[in-house]
This record gives sequence, structure tokens and C-alpha cells, in this order.
Amino acid sequence: MPMTNYNSNLGNPITYWHNRLIPLPVSVFPLLIKEQYNLVFRNYLLIFIVFVFSAKLTGQTKLTTEEANSLRTTVKQQAEATTTITSDFTQYKHLDFLSSDIESKGNLAYKAPDLVRWAYVEPFSYAIIFKNNTLYINDNGNKSNMDVQGNKIFTQLNQLITASIRGDLFEDDQFDIAYFKKDGNYLVYFIPKDAQFVEFIKAFHMTFSPAGEVMEVKMIEPSDDYTLIVFSGRKVNQALSDAHFSQ
Repeated sequence: MPMTNYNSNLGNPITYWHNRLIPLPVSVFPLLIKEQYNLVFRNYLLIFIVFVFSAKLTGQTKLTTEEANSLRTTVKQQAEATTTITSDFTQYKHLDFLSSDIESKGNLAYKAPDLVRWAYVEPFSYAIIFKNNTLYINDNGNKSNMDVQGNKIFTQLNQLITASIRGDLFEDDQFDIAYFKKDGNYLVYFIPKDAQFVEFIKAFHMTFSPAGEVMEVKMIEPSDDYTLIVFSGRKVNQALSDAHFSQ
């Protein structure tokens, strides 16, 4: 199927994504209308990044400063040593007005420094690829793309996305960060400092294995709805050609 312009092909992206009730990495990024900007910002952060914050930390032990520094070092070393990542994932979207979570499955691929492919395979077919300052979308064979070169906000978000996949996301100037240990793993809670950021994400956290690998990513929205992504079958530093990041 020929590639078409995203806006003309799908109509109003706000209505489109809202009706599907699934958090996707990004819809469009023209930033022409405030409502579009708000939803796209939230949905883009929901890919890779997609997190929950709980006021109750039962069963969790706060790390000492020394332990937190050690975890940061471990995660950073793990990220710096990672050139490729492939993983399956299960995504749970919790909406307060639904009796059960919306579940979907898929897989992701990452290749340093910034190639990302995020694909849903159940219960629908949908893939997004970030490559060469372009966002490529394949919605069950319906293809589109968007040039995002020169978009400062998109660039910052893309850096945040790749950092989340790698686990290298410890920027004290952007977040208030708290470190905990639970069930032998590590939980890191991020609370955005930027007031505009908080309009879309109340807080998020990541679960790391003792080896510093990302196990889960969660996000809670200002409405208290949240999305959880659980990774499985993670493989790192295996051969991954650029062709894998083609539509």
C-alpha cells in the first residue's frame, strides 16, 4: 500500500487515538493545536516509557545513598555496554471506568544510537519506527510517515525514549528520584520537575533486575489511569541489521 500523509490518512489524530484507548508511542507532532500537543506528548512517552507511581510503598525498602549510587553505576554500565536490544512485551492499560485492563502484546527492537521499532502483534497489528529524524507508522498495512527534523521537543522526547529502553535515565535536573528495593529487584521512582511535563505524567517508575536490566516500565497519568509494560525474552548485543527498522 502506498505511503500516505498521516493527518490526511487518519483524520483527526486526537479522536483516533482516544477511541482506540491504547497508549501508543506517538501519533503526530505538529504542535499546531494545544489539544493535539497534549495528547501526543502523553502518548509518545507512553512507549518506551509508560509507568505508575503509588503512594503506598508497602514491602519496599528505601536504598541508602551508597546503595542508590551503586545501582546508578550498574545501570549506566549496562546501558553503555548495550548496542542492541530485542524483547517481547505485554502491555496493560488501566482505565478507571473499565472493569478490566486492556491487554496487548508485541515486541521491540533497539539499535544504538537511536533506532527504535515498537510493534504490537496482538490483538491488532501496529508498528512504529523511529529512524533518521522520521517517524514511520504501519497500521495493519496502512503506512504513513512524519518528518520530525528540527522539532526540539520531539528530539528531547526521542532521547528520553531511548534512554528508557536502555535504562539510562537518571537525570536529577529533570526528575526527583527515589530508589527502593523489593523482592530482590530495584524500583526507581521518577517525579517530573517540569510543570508542563506534570500535566501529562504524574510520575513514573522503572523496575530493574540486580544486573541493571529494565524489567518493567510503568506510568500514572494525572487522572490516575496507568499503563504497565512488562518485558520478557530480552536479548542484548545480538546482530540486528538496519533492515529490521524498515516498514
